[in-house]
Amino acid sequence: MERKDLQERLEKIREKIAEIWPSLDLPTKQARITELKKEMSRNDFWDDNEKATAVSQECAGLENFAGIWTELKANTDGLLDLLSEYTDDDLAEVEAEITTLEEKFAQAETEALLSDDHDSKSAILKISTGNGGQDAEDFSQMLLRMYLRFAEKKGWKTKILDESPSDVGLKSATIEIKGHNVYGFLKSEHGVHRLIRLSPFNAKNLRQTSFSRVEVLPEIKLDTEIEIAEKDLRIDVFRASGNGGQSVNTTDSAVRITYLPLNLSVTCQNEKSQLQNKNSALKVLKSRLLQLKLEQNAEKLDELRGEILDNSFGSQIRTYTLQPYKLVKDHRTNFEHNNPDKVFDGDLDGFVQAFLRR
Repeated sequence: MERKDLQERLEKIREKIAEIWPSLDLPTKQARITELKKEMSRNDFWDDNEKATAVSQECAGLENFAGIWTELKANTDGLLDLLSEYTDDDLAEVEAEITTLEEKFAQAETEALLSDDHDSKSAILKISTGNGGQDAEDFSQMLLRMYLRFAEKKGWKTKILDESPSDVGLKSATIEIKGHNVYGFLKSEHGVHRLIRLSPFNAKNLRQTSFSRVEVLPEIKLDTEIEIAEKDLRIDVFRASGNGGQSVNTTDSAVRITYLPLNLSVTCQNEKSQLQNKNSALKVLKSRLLQLKLEQNAEKLDELRGEILDNSFGSQIRTYTLQPYKLVKDHRTNFEHNNPDKVFDGDLDGFVQAFLRR
């Protein structure tokens, strides 16, 4: 590539950074980092483990955000200033650095788009098998692995709160994903997903369409944001099933909480104690009610309607096609990925970026 072309690419990155820089409000973020670090230095900081973890995650997220943008600006300006001093033999190496800068800018710009009230929060993700029989159960298992791989690549922490396996895959699963901006990145996944492939469970190997619903909920604290009257809850306990550690399958530790006005149920059975499962289930329930409020623009819980998207044909947000061709297409943004294997291995950044820029 010619030196002039490299300069144009660098100037384009610098223009984009200059355009977005005022909206980043880095001085305010730096002041917040200082405030959080002062709080973290207190001797009793870790007395409340949940609060301390949240503060630590917020501080780390803000430091990472500010660091990325500061480094992007410095590296872009530095390359532009030194470009004339590089020899022609160095230009291939410079081009590789510019490509890396462009990729880092795209990722940083995506994170900068996360400005909604709940975007910075951790998330609870629930997968429910829809139409399609064994293929749908296998598809749900594939989606669970996809999201766990995506979270692993982002450095987020995951914990399975509830899992209902089947002979070939998964009937449903609920996972907690902790980290900065988890909900903002994953809210694009909320909806019905469709898989088209030659069925490995069909003796004639016919093409099969199957469905799975993904719910992405902003995680909220038990004592904030959503207040539920005790009379509106029914709490059932039972013995956990499936895989479990010590005491998980030997006592009535599993908990199902039903929000009676909407007949909305949440189950948690992967914790060791009934109290832990109850708290986890209540957290998931409150997060689902908050998500319904956001979707329906309701101010109060009694304004909510119990509507939920059909887990079948006609309501899908994304289609994963493995036969007769290979393609993953998001129907809201028209973003496409021609390598489903990479997508199922957690390569979701393109879908996230397209959704946030929409």
